Amino acid sequence: MNRITSYIRQSLEPIYPSQEIKSLVLIICRDILRLTITDIYLHRDIDLSGKKWKELENVVERLQKQEPIQYIRGYADFFGMSFRVTPGVLIPRPETEELVEMIRKENQGTFRILDIGTGSGCIAISLAKHFPQATVTAWDISEEALTIARENNNRLGTTVLFHKRNVLDISSCEEEYDLIVSNPPYITKAEKAEIEARITDWEPDIALFVPNDDPLRFYRHIALLGRKLLSHKGKLYFEINQAYSEETAETLRKSGYGNVRIIQDLLGKDR
Repeated sequence: MNRITSYIRQSLEPIYPSQEIKSLVLIICRDILRLTITDIYLHRDIDLSGKKWKELENVVERLQKQEPIQYIRGYADFFGMSFRVTPGVLIPRPETEELVEMIRKENQGTFRILDIGTGSGCIAISLAKHFPQATVTAWDISEEALTIARENNNRLGTTVLFHKRNVLDISSCEEEYDLIVSNPPYITKAEKAEIEARITDWEPDIALFVPNDDPLRFYRHIALLGRKLLSHKGKLYFEINQAYSEETAETLRKSGYGNVRIIQDLLGKDR
């Protein structure tokens, strides 16, 4: 076991911080090499087969190229569930779990939910799990993302309705919703240099970036669309770029929304 953990640590030390390496060691040993928690924590001597050692080397090489561990193992944990992910979908993040939890706490009963830009389906499926009486619909422009989302939907036993839609091309539709939620692209191209390579080199640009000259394009369009799609007491929830939090709030107010709130995440950032 010490040989395995030493190999992982020594291979990753130049690239990752020590706390993250500790987490990666656990994930690799438990989820990829399929070692037991007892084996890991008691540091038992494990003699990997040649095939398993090659698998370990492959994983480490991919991590050295800063490929996200979620893509390597093929799934990401979100809201107590495992979602299949590929480089065609954004990796679900803890900040988005906070958004789902807020929606769960603030709403109840039977209602209609729309998730715009669903990606892996993590928001829509999590809400469908916690609101079994709700009708949940999800849109995305990417066929690859919708394929992954539908797979997650089937595997996790939810009944979300997925549709291919480009929200920027939609000005109205016949459906009405009581709640719209979206985690749209919000990082400007100018901010790209500040983002870690494991994000910019691997996750889909279409789910991350917006033009420098129009950073609020999705918020503005979804806000206007929401005025047509939301029921009388309907609610709109966004995950936002903290650099444009006040501008986003003002965009919503100008679009006719009341009770506009900016909520901080667990790290104290406007989210």
